[in-house]
Amino acid sequence: MTTEQKDVDATLDPLYIQESGEAYRNPTEVQMSQIVLPCHANHCGELSAGQLLKWMDSTACLSAERHAGCSCITASVDDINFEHTIGVGKVVNIIAKVNRAFTSSMEVGILVTCEDLYTDRQWKVCHAFATFVARRTEAGKVQLKQVIPHTQMEQMEYSLAAERRRMRLIHAEIITDLLSSSTAQLGECQEYQDAVPAERTRVESVELVLPPHANHQVSTFGGQIMAWMENVATIAACRLCNAHPTLRTIDMFHFRGPSHIGDRLVVKAIVNNAFKHSMEVGVCAEAYQGGEPLRHINSAFMTFEVLDSDRKPRTLPRLRPEPVDGKRRYQEAIARKKIRLDRKYIITCKQTEVPLSVPWDPSNQMYLSYNNVSALKLMDTRNNWVLTSEKNKVRLYTLEENHMLCFKVEMYVSVPAEQTFHLLSDLRRRKEWDRHYEECDLINQADEDDTLYRVATPSIKKGGKGQDFILLASRRKPCDSSDPYLIALRSVTLPTHPPTEDYTRGEVLCAGFAIWEESSTLTKVGQMRGTRHHALLLAALHVTPALTTIHTCRTQAKK
Repeated sequence: MTTEQKDVDATLDPLYIQESGEAYRNPTEVQMSQIVLPCHANHCGELSAGQLLKWMDSTACLSAERHAGCSCITASVDDINFEHTIGVGKVVNIIAKVNRAFTSSMEVGILVTCEDLYTDRQWKVCHAFATFVARRTEAGKVQLKQVIPHTQMEQMEYSLAAERRRMRLIHAEIITDLLSSSTAQLGECQEYQDAVPAERTRVESVELVLPPHANHQVSTFGGQIMAWMENVATIAACRLCNAHPTLRTIDMFHFRGPSHIGDRLVVKAIVNNAFKHSMEVGVCAEAYQGGEPLRHINSAFMTFEVLDSDRKPRTLPRLRPEPVDGKRRYQEAIARKKIRLDRKYIITCKQTEVPLSVPWDPSNQMYLSYNNVSALKLMDTRNNWVLTSEKNKVRLYTLEENHMLCFKVEMYVSVPAEQTFHLLSDLRRRKEWDRHYEECDLINQADEDDTLYRVATPSIKKGGKGQDFILLASRRKPCDSSDPYLIALRSVTLPTHPPTEDYTRGEVLCAGFAIWEESSTLTKVGQMRGTRHHALLLAALHVTPALTTIHTCRTQAKK
C-alpha cells in the first residue's frame, strides 16, 4: 500500500457493523464520482479548480439538505488546500457528510480524492469544511435535528466542529485586528526596477446568471460563483507570470448575500503581492439587476504557484503595487502570508509532527488555541484506551499509538460540573493542594479563554534541577449538553521567558481536563496527557497529581 493510499484510508471511517449485522453508513453521506473529461480541463490537461469547486459545493449541499429536510444555502467555506492536481481521464471521488448541526446551520465535511482506474491508486486532493444554513420554511425558522455520531471518526469530527465554528465566528474580527496591527509594522513597499505593474494584472468580467447556473431554489450555486471567481483570479495570475499558474489555497470566506437568475455578476481580480514562489490574488464578486446598486456577494484570497517541468515551484517576477490602495493590499498580503504559514505550521500538519513548543504571538493565538483544544478533544475521543488499573473507583487508562504515549485518569466527583471547571481552570490555585506544582505564575491573560502561565515543578531526582514549563491554558465551556467542559494545556515559547540555569525547560504536547456533567451534583472528570515516549517522566510528574487533583477538587468545592 502506498503512502498516498494510507493517507486516504486515514481520512475515511473504518467499517462499522451494527447490532443488526449490517454495515453502518452515515445517513447524511452523499457520494459523487466524476470522470475528468477534456471539457472539464484547462489547456494543460488538468481539472479546472473552478469545476472541482462546483462539484464540491453540489455534493455538500445535497448532504446538508438530506439532513435538514429542506433547502439549504452555502454560508461559508473554510480554508482549502489543494494538495494535488487532477489530470484528464482520472476519476474524482467526493464524499460529503454533515459533521454537526447547530440551531439553523450545520458543518459539512468534504473529502476529495483522485482515482487512477488503470493502476487502482487513490490519493487525497483536499479536505474542506463548508457551513450551510437551512432556509426558512412557511412555518418560520428551521430548528435542525442533532447529529448522532456512531463511529470514532464521526465522534471526532462532531467534537472538533464546535471548535471550528468558534474559530469561524471570530475569524473576521481577528483577521482585521491582525492586519491593522501588522501593516503598521511592515514599512514601505520596496521598489524593483524590473517589477510588473499591478495594474497590468487587473481583470474584470461580467457574467449573466442563467437558469443552468442556478440551483433548485433559483439562487446561483455557490460553487458556480466560486468557479467564476477562480477563473478571473487565474487570468490575473497569468498576467503576472506569463505562464499557467496552479491554485494552491483559498482562504476562508463567507457569502455575504444571495444571487439570483437574471443578476449580472461582476467579478474583479488583481494580484496583491508576489513572493518568491507564490502570489496572492484578491478577487471580489458583486451583483446587480437593472439600475440597482452593486451588492457585495463575496471576496476571497487565492494563492497560486507556477510549476516547472519537474513540478517544482518557479521563481516569480516582482510586483509594483499601485499607489494608496495597491500599497495597502501589498502590505496586507504580507500579513496574510504570515497568517497562512502560522495556520499551516500549527494546524495543518499531523498531530505527531506538531512541534512541542510553538512561538507565541498575538497573530497566531487563534490557531494555537484551536490546536490546543483540538488535540485534547482528539485524545478524548479515542476508543482504544486500555484500562491499566482501577483503585478506589479511580481508573487509569493508557494508549500507545504511532509515536505517542497517552495517559488518562478518570473518576466521578460529587461536585457540580461548572464548579469543577472553575476550580481546575485557574492553575495558580493548583500549587495550594498539588505538591508537584512548586510555582505557578500568570504571564498573560490573552482573553477570557486563553491564559499563559509559567509552572515550576520540583526535581524527581535528589539534588537535581527542577523543571519549568511555559503553558498556554485554553478553556472551553460546552457548546451544548453533549459537550464537556475542557481545559487544554500545551507548551509555547516566549522571548520574555527563556530557559534559565535553575530549571530544565520542560515541554507538554497535549494535556488537560475533560469535565462531563452526569447530573446536577455528579461530575465525571478525566485528566489526560500525551507525550512522545517520555513514559517515566510522565508517570512521575503527571499521573499521580491527577489523583490528588480530582480528590482535592471535592474538598475545595465544599470550602
